[in-house]
Amino acid sequence: MHWTTLFVSALALAPVLAAQTTPPSQAQQQANWTAHRGDFDYLLGDWEFTSQSKQYGAGHGLWSAVRLEAGGPILDEYRVMGDSGQTYAVSSTLRSYNAATDRWELVSVDEGTGLRNIGTGQLVNGEMHIEQTFGATSPRPSLWRIRYHDIRPDRFSWVADVSSDGGRTWTAEFLKIEARRIGPAQPFPPLTHPRTTVH
Repeated sequence: MHWTTLFVSALALAPVLAAQTTPPSQAQQQANWTAHRGDFDYLLGDWEFTSQSKQYGAGHGLWSAVRLEAGGPILDEYRVMGDSGQTYAVSSTLRSYNAATDRWELVSVDEGTGLRNIGTGQLVNGEMHIEQTFGATSPRPSLWRIRYHDIRPDRFSWVADVSSDGGRTWTAEFLKIEARRIGPAQPFPPLTHPRTTVH
């Protein structure tokens, strides 16, 4: 392809790219925030879960989530446990809504893995859909498509399809989780204690 053709193509594409990167208005961002700030409220509280993995078989554990500040991000801890209460694996995830992009952004951390396991999520017809990378610092990172469904006050279901080749092929229902509530949502105490708060 001649360079002039490439140049003309780039000029034609420039307005499209500019339109895609233009942030929404403050009014639209506020509307997004109002509509979606509670998308993950169902996860707040304490849960016990059973799981079925195509790699590890049956499992179970505990899952707890808190909101760090009024209307702020959500932090949760997911712990896989043995029959005697021993911990096999534990990870924490921070979930924060981005009103400018109209989606949730997530980062999960395990011991020694840094902040590379990132993902995004959106509420779709009453289900939370997430696409996230795990094992980002390992030789073979995997892409997960996660779906929270059948969400009720006292239970929810969770299923993930997984790809280890960048999304070319997928293992359907690689991991399935059934969670049951064992505790209500609890306020998370502030780490700092200001004498006054400005609103």
